[in-house]
Order: sequence, then C-alpha cells, then structure tokens
Amino acid sequence: MVQRLLALPWIHTAYDVALAVLVGCLTASYDQGLDPFIGGAMALVLLFRRYRPMLVMGLVSGLALLQPPLATVPAMYDVALLVAMVSVVTHARSMRHACTAGAIVLLGVVAAFGGFLPFGEESGESLGDIVAIGGVCAAVWLTAMVLRTRRLYVASLEARAATAEREREHLVRLAAAEERAEIARELHDVVAHSLAVMILQADGAGYALKSDPDRAGSALKAIADTGRDALEDMHRIVRVLRGGRAPGQGESADAVAGRRRVSLDDLETVAERARDAGLTVALETEGVRGRLSTADELTVLRIVQESLTNVLRHAGPGAEVTITLRFDKDAVRVRVVDDGGGRPAGPRTASVRGSGGNGLVGMRERVEVSGGSFTAGPRLGAGWQVDAELPVQEPSVRTTG
Repeated sequence: MVQRLLALPWIHTAYDVALAVLVGCLTASYDQGLDPFIGGAMALVLLFRRYRPMLVMGLVSGLALLQPPLATVPAMYDVALLVAMVSVVTHARSMRHACTAGAIVLLGVVAAFGGFLPFGEESGESLGDIVAIGGVCAAVWLTAMVLRTRRLYVASLEARAATAEREREHLVRLAAAEERAEIARELHDVVAHSLAVMILQADGAGYALKSDPDRAGSALKAIADTGRDALEDMHRIVRVLRGGRAPGQGESADAVAGRRRVSLDDLETVAERARDAGLTVALETEGVRGRLSTADELTVLRIVQESLTNVLRHAGPGAEVTITLRFDKDAVRVRVVDDGGGRPAGPRTASVRGSGGNGLVGMRERVEVSGGSFTAGPRLGAGWQVDAELPVQEPSVRTTG
C-alpha cells in the first residue's frame, strides 16, 4: 500500500513543495542584505529538482556564491545546497554528475567554514568543526547514493518483470499458434483421407449396386467403418479442444481405456481401405521395429495416410503404391511411391500435386517437429515419391543400486 502511494505523482510533487516551503521558512529568519532574495530563489528552484537536477544544482551553487558579499554566510537556508546534491545523486543519469555534486558541496563547506572566503577571519571554524560538518555532508551523500542504488535496483526488477511478462505472453501465443497448427494438421489428415476413401467407395457402390450387390455391400460396409473411425478421431480432437489437457490427464480410467489409440498397428487398416478404394497397395517393412513414441507413430501413420489420400485424389483408382518402412537403430525411414496410374508426371501433374494444399505442408511440419527431414516430388517418368526420416530416441536404461 505504501509503495503504491509513493508511486503516485502527487506524492512527489507534495514532497518537493514541502522542501521548498521549509527552505522558505528558514529564509524568513534572515532580513540582512539579499538574504530573502537568495533564500527565496533557492526555495523556488528546488521545485524543479526532479526534472533538471544538474541545472538546479548549478543555480543553487551560483546563488550560494553570492552570499559572501551580499548576504549571511553560512545561513540556515543553505540546506538547499544539500537538497540539490541529493537530487543530483538520486536522479542524475551519470555517476559523474553525482560525484561532481558531492565535490561542490565539500568545497563549499571547506571554503565557508575554513575562513577562505573574504567575509572576515573571525568566521573561521576549527579543523574539528570542518571535519564534523564535512562528515555530515558525506553521510548525506552516501545516504543519497544508497537511495539511488535502491531506485535503480527496483527499476531493474520492474524491467525484468516486464520483460518476463512479455516473454511469457509471447510463449503463450507461440504455444497457441503451434497447437492450432497441430489441430489443423490433425483435422486435415482425418477429414481428407476419410472423405477421399468414402467418396470413392460410394462411387464404386453406386456402380456395382445392380450388377454386383455383394461388392456394393462391401463398399458400403467400408464406408461405414471409415466414417465411424473418422468420427471417433473427430471426437478425440474435440475432447482435447474442450479440455485443454494432454491425453489421459484429468480423465477417468474408463474414458482412457475406451479410446482408440492411433499407432503403427493401424497401417494395415489404412492400406486395406486404400485397396478397397481401388488402389494396389504393397506394405513392406525392413528391419526390426523399435520402440517409437506415440507422437512418432502417429506422425508415420499420418504421412502414409496423407500420401495415400494424394494418390487417390490425383492418380485415381488403379494406381499402384508401395509403402516401405525401414527401421534402423537411430531412425525410421518412410517411403511412399506410386506409379501415377501409369500417366507420365509432366510439369502440369507435378504442379498440381506439389500445390498439395495443407497435405504436404502438414506432413513437412509433422516431420520437422520431430526433428526429421521430409522430401516429396515427382518421379522420373510417372508417379510421385514421398520420403521422410524420423530420429529414434533410444530408451533410457535405469540402474538400481
């Protein structure tokens, strides 16, 4: 509460006015020569000590130099010189100014109380008195220096707090943007792939409805299965959006157990649905499947899923696709190659595929988030090729003592 009151501008103004009134009251006890004028001028100048501390120090020092021939020396209103010095020490930007103000006051004390000014030898004080008065001025200077150090320290703390707050807000915005991008990629992968399969299956079911009812029934079943899985994935994404929690946090065990976990085990299901949609899909695995994190398994699955979606969209039914997963000790490599339905790639086909909407961008972002590399482009002759490499983190070995 006290700090808030001290931070108010009117408190500072009232304090400066009080100091000026004090110097004016001390001046009222002198009526010789120009004492009222010099003391009143010092009091008036002190009102601006926070805004121009060095200028105020110079004016007060100049008025003090007029005292020996024109007014009383020393006078009680000379305390204005100490106030001006404190103002310079606490408010001046340069440390050199603070030292200069202290030196001016010290020289003034020696000159005024040591009998060096031409106002009479009888005014000279003893060395002990000069040391005592100089010690008081030095103590005031050191006190002002402590106040300056504290003010600068508080200002640095406030600056650090403001910087930390800005950084926190920036990190929150970055995290929100990253989360929105991740959700957009997930939505695109789920919706685009499922709808592409469902549309092709629906077209096939429409053609085979009369001539081959069994095949039409299989296509309708594939549509229903694909729609259910897509709806479940949509529910999972919506639950994350509503709860704002990582999967499994703050949820019941039944809810977690009842959720379908997306992993590499779903690759065969994705390939089978692409086959039902009219593609010829070959799934090949090289090496021993290592221990992948859930995020990496989802990334691999989405890359394959989106690649098959692009094949369905651009090459159409009848295209041949080869999916190769190679598990090395330090990385897993994914390659999806299609023949483009037998049609040469050509510049137009390559540009249409390369535009890719959010598909290629989403795959690249997924891989880069995992620290891997991603390339996609037309093959020589016909077709398209997607290559991705994800680093594999070795599981940590725990030792017990």
